[in-house]
Amino acid sequence: GADLLLPSVLYGRHPHPGDVAVLDRAVREFPPKPDAPAATAWSHWHMISTLQRFAPPPPGATGTTGPGTAAGTSTGTGTGMTGTYAEPDAAWLENAPWQSFTHQLSVLAPLAVPAAPSAVQRAAADRTVDLARGFVRAVRRRDWLQAAGAGRWLAAIGGEPATLGLERGLDFVELMGGHDPRVTLHVRAARLMAEARAR
Repeated sequence: GADLLLPSVLYGRHPHPGDVAVLDRAVREFPPKPDAPAATAWSHWHMISTLQRFAPPPPGATGTTGPGTAAGTSTGTGTGMTGTYAEPDAAWLENAPWQSFTHQLSVLAPLAVPAAPSAVQRAAADRTVDLARGFVRAVRRRDWLQAAGAGRWLAAIGGEPATLGLERGLDFVELMGGHDPRVTLHVRAARLMAEARAR
């Protein structure tokens, strides 16, 4: 997914053209089906927005594709994108129980990056206490991937309760679940974002 370009996003560097090409190909060849789960649609949207973050469409290419459709054809920018992919619906997150909310946000952890506003990001920012509660629950259940994803969101948006001890919690999650590279990825991304916010 979009985390292929995560080092470039977090360090503010130009991504390797080969990485951009791989992500672009994934977007064009594997668009979500019309009945795809909301998380799949959001993942696809974020892949497109990440590509456009590094190679925005040229002037005049402002069309919007419909749900379940990859954006456009080649523009010469290297991304193969011409328009934007409309944000999927996120209303289902607003009233989700905190347990389900944390689960869904952890699945969508790649969206937890700086300067990437979205309806999912706004939902996370509005429910930091629920996310913190979900983080603790995931740790207690030894669900290290869910804990790492929730921790990444908390680090990205800030505002978590001071009593949570997020930094030490992330250390523990990495210690216990670091054999899973996805856990390590989310934890290290969380640390980088927390450090950037502290500056």
